[in-house]
Amino acid sequence: MAISDPTEPADRSDASNAPDTTEAAEATEERDPANPTDAAVTDAADEPETESGAGYVRRLLGEQSVHVAVMLAFALYPIVYAILIRTPLGAEFDVFLPRIHTMVAVLYIGLFAMSFDFISGYTGYLSFGHSLFYGVGAYLVVLTATGKVPMLGTETPFMALLLIAGVLAVVIAVLVGLVSFRLTGVYFAMITLGFAEVAHVFIRNWDRVGSNPRDGATIAGGDGFALGVPGVDALQVEIGRIVGTSLGEVFGLGLGIEVDEVWVSFYAIGAVVAVCYFLMQRIVHSPFGRVMIAIRENEERARAVGYDVYRFKLAAFAVSGFFAAIAGGLFAGYSRSVAPGNTFDLFHTAEALLAAIIGGFGTLAGPLYGYLFTASVEGVLSTEHHGVARYLRRGLSDAMLSSGAGGVTVGDVIDVLVDGRADLYLGIVFILFVLYVPRGILGTLRDRLGGTVADRLPDRLRTTLRGLKR
Repeated sequence: MAISDPTEPADRSDASNAPDTTEAAEATEERDPANPTDAAVTDAADEPETESGAGYVRRLLGEQSVHVAVMLAFALYPIVYAILIRTPLGAEFDVFLPRIHTMVAVLYIGLFAMSFDFISGYTGYLSFGHSLFYGVGAYLVVLTATGKVPMLGTETPFMALLLIAGVLAVVIAVLVGLVSFRLTGVYFAMITLGFAEVAHVFIRNWDRVGSNPRDGATIAGGDGFALGVPGVDALQVEIGRIVGTSLGEVFGLGLGIEVDEVWVSFYAIGAVVAVCYFLMQRIVHSPFGRVMIAIRENEERARAVGYDVYRFKLAAFAVSGFFAAIAGGLFAGYSRSVAPGNTFDLFHTAEALLAAIIGGFGTLAGPLYGYLFTASVEGVLSTEHHGVARYLRRGLSDAMLSSGAGGVTVGDVIDVLVDGRADLYLGIVFILFVLYVPRGILGTLRDRLGGTVADRLPDRLRTTLRGLKR
């Protein structure tokens, strides 16, 4: 039986998006247990007929209005940020709003956290070794670009590298899963962690990586990796903080807003992350995803009604590994360097776990918002020049900083409790969420709305607006 997650991620109120065990099991009982494809046939028969043309587009936009709004918010964020930091309150906005470089990290690490949630949140099997797949994707990209991967030339298209990394991760996930899924609960979590640690130690001592493999590898010189439509140069851009594509000041508004390499990387990586998210969402909403949820809710019952739960878990693990490797490849393509500490390390999986706990376990999109929250906190409490500690030291007078009581000055308080203390406060936030918001931000919001945000929020807003007009 799958482990019982302490956060109780099961979303029983979300019948349309994440059906509960009862519904999933009852549905499966009506099907032929010996033929799981009956589920797909039955669900396909239940699908409404689709129209074509403008009506279909309008209906789709209406059904996906929340997703459209979120994507629009992400797309407009760089512009809004650039305008706000040029206002008289620009210094304050610069401290409390995440920078565009941070938002790029939110995208690829958010994708990694979503892949973690795909297996851990929807089947109940915590993959503590998930950084293994992230590291595989990242190292494949960098080692190929430096000519250290046989049969893959340095000119291999980046899009192809992402797919190859995903396929390689699928193979590794199947091999790891063949052993790991013979265990359950904490033993499954520990054995996946064991595989990741073996890979971590191996990569730290693999001389082929570089002269000092503990420091990882870096791509020196050259152009950025191209993202876009393969074979069409006009529809491709190069990503990278320094070597990527820069479009200059293209808005023509006289605001001095420049679409530099980071902006271009943000949009290009964001497009890939959006595609990956919708693919995972489609899988979660498919008959396959319903079996995943049935396994999470009651694995014995799912097995009793005829599903080969071992193969379903293995397939789900492979899919999650595929998208984790894509995330790792995006990270490597943007940063152009890798190291064991920022790829295969256990703490990287811990970041995904923290994001999933805060954003909402078993919600898929929740981990993205969870990591956005943690990255924002880290930015505000950073020791860098844009952190709130340095902002306070710049804004407060020397007399104010040296004042205090009992031998403790304001400056001491800033040094001890503010400057670089993001980990301290994120640890406290993690505890508070586990105790008081166990379903995370998105899960709690779903509970209050009585369903998924995408389904319920538009209706709730329309009802509220009608009430205000009366």
